[in-house]
Amino acid sequence: MSLSRRRLLQTGGALLIGFVAGPLHRHARAQDAAATVAVDPNAFLRIDADGLVSVLLSHCEMGQGIWTALPMLIAEELECDWSAIRVAHAPVAPAYNHTGWGIQGTGGSSSVLSEFDRYRRVGAMARQLLLQAAAAHFGVAESTCRAKSGRVHAGSRSIGFGELAAAAAKLPAPTEVTLKPRSAWRLLGQPTARLDSPEKTDGTALFGIDAQVEGLSVALLARPPSFGATLKRVDDSAAKAVSGVHSVHRIGEAVAVVAAHFWAARQGRDALLLEWDESAGSELTSTELWQRYRELAGSAGATVVSEGDADAALSEPEGLLQADYEVPYLAHAAMEPLNCTVRIDDSGCDVWTGTQFQTLDQAAVAKLTGLPVAKVRIHTLFLGGGFGRRANPASDFIAQAVQVAQVAKRPVKLIWTREDDMRGGYYRPMFLHRLRARLDDVGQPAAFSDVIVGQSILRGTAFAAMVRDGIDHSSVEGVSDSPYLAAIPKRHVSMHSPELGVPVLWWRSVGHTHTAFAMECFIDEMAAKAGQDPLLYRRELLGQAKAERMLGVLDRVASEFGWDRALPEGRGKGLAVHHSFGSYVAQAAEVSVRGRRVQVHRVHCAIDCGIYINPLTIEAQVQSAIAFGLSAALHQALELREGRVAQSNFHDFPCLRMDEMPQVHVHLVDSGQPPGGVGEPATPTIAPAVANAVFHATGKRLRSLPLRA
Repeated sequence: MSLSRRRLLQTGGALLIGFVAGPLHRHARAQDAAATVAVDPNAFLRIDADGLVSVLLSHCEMGQGIWTALPMLIAEELECDWSAIRVAHAPVAPAYNHTGWGIQGTGGSSSVLSEFDRYRRVGAMARQLLLQAAAAHFGVAESTCRAKSGRVHAGSRSIGFGELAAAAAKLPAPTEVTLKPRSAWRLLGQPTARLDSPEKTDGTALFGIDAQVEGLSVALLARPPSFGATLKRVDDSAAKAVSGVHSVHRIGEAVAVVAAHFWAARQGRDALLLEWDESAGSELTSTELWQRYRELAGSAGATVVSEGDADAALSEPEGLLQADYEVPYLAHAAMEPLNCTVRIDDSGCDVWTGTQFQTLDQAAVAKLTGLPVAKVRIHTLFLGGGFGRRANPASDFIAQAVQVAQVAKRPVKLIWTREDDMRGGYYRPMFLHRLRARLDDVGQPAAFSDVIVGQSILRGTAFAAMVRDGIDHSSVEGVSDSPYLAAIPKRHVSMHSPELGVPVLWWRSVGHTHTAFAMECFIDEMAAKAGQDPLLYRRELLGQAKAERMLGVLDRVASEFGWDRALPEGRGKGLAVHHSFGSYVAQAAEVSVRGRRVQVHRVHCAIDCGIYINPLTIEAQVQSAIAFGLSAALHQALELREGRVAQSNFHDFPCLRMDEMPQVHVHLVDSGQPPGGVGEPATPTIAPAVANAVFHATGKRLRSLPLRA
């Protein structure tokens, strides 16, 4: 990649580097990125005179480990002393746009894959300039100099990076850089302790909810109790009488209570007397919605995949295999409640929060305040969990915080309690898959159909252009591109996207959360009908599809799990294999069932995420994804009753408990391919692996989540 437009700046003896990158089209999701990205000269890297190396992250850290992984990319090429690295979140600027999206944001397990080249080239560029500066300093040829551990060596002499920074900053930008071959890597691929662990351990790390500014007040909103409800009357006299309450304001169909601290705001909100019109959402109940979904699944929707005449092949009931798979609405239930701190003054608007969509949030704030975008400053802090909830195209909690600050005329921290978000937030959509298959004489699928019913996440958002021909591809990913389909001569996939008035949003692994469950369980059903081992059945289909990387993780997990070994009495085993976010994952689970309770004893997971940066991060993320997926698989569901969400917090929307966490064994499969995602791909496979294991243990098929034996 040409570096001719990269720019350098010397400031106080420091070398600062940024550059222009083109779009990474293979991973583009929202839109084609602009051909070039504008550059802030302070982007990405700063080497100070004291030798400290500061790295700015264009993505947000929400537990996935990029606070360490992305600096590792720079450090490998720079050859700096790893202990000299310092990290901070970048401001909002086009220089930090996602290389595939054209906006600044974090999601889709794409941080490393989007920055794999960009951050390494930043490090290589800085190293080349430091070598040039050292050669001039020592009066030797550049070819005789080498960088190692934060110093440039020329024979027996050496000089620190910090001592060279000012001179290096004056040199012209190189037009090309050469990246180190993988065989020369010394840091990348090595287990590396997380840079953010110390401050998160001692409590000094700043999350969004920790933001403090002078004169800060805390605000809570009283929100509509049901979907579509409107506010008819407000009596705020008792709320205003609560000690510490500053003011009460109507914000659309909500009421904001602004107070000196959280408890006063909470008491003030509880004292409000509100009258609501809830007639609009009164018919929204889970029972009625499932009935509507089943009716829609009785006919084909918008065509997603069509090859051969699958309908004709599936028209006769004799020998037909058919099943409905269902998954409910889910909340994100992040540990850190949603929050946003806003200060508006003559200089503009400052926003402190944990967000996954800086560019969209900045634009939303600019629109609300009437300020130019340049005067809206988003300060990204650590996120106490994101899972897609803090990547809202509507910028909901951020926009509300700005509105409250405007009417309160003071700095405000808006906090959503977990109850607020669970009952009035955004959700993973409920989905139904109606699957049909006909097997040939040797048990292989000759025809296959999947009618998918579920709300579109993208319709009506800033990403609506991604909905094409009525298909939101985030709803069908994992089926539409399933390698199994290549082995089935006649196949048809279609989609119904009803509009229901329930706010929906992506959730960790997005469409794969339901497509992997449906596909991998139904493949197991095919294997059972054919009288074949589930592992061998998958191998045959994937072999026909030439899905080599899928086969690689499947074989690895079968070997590590000991698929052919007998299990203790009362135990069952199950498999699932899936491709998502550029990575391939296979899982094998061992379970037992007591009453209706499913106990997962051990899980083996093989992941091929291509070239990996930090195996410790990968292991942690796989374990995290499995725990997250098991929470949904075993426990979680949101139920609608007359337009209201019945659940409110962890007592009735439980996460996996410590004593329920199985032994998890993670196995890295190194294919040498470009990096894929890590944060999400291990979530989709755990539910089908466990469901298939329950069938092996009990002979009972569980086709809906959460699993109840």
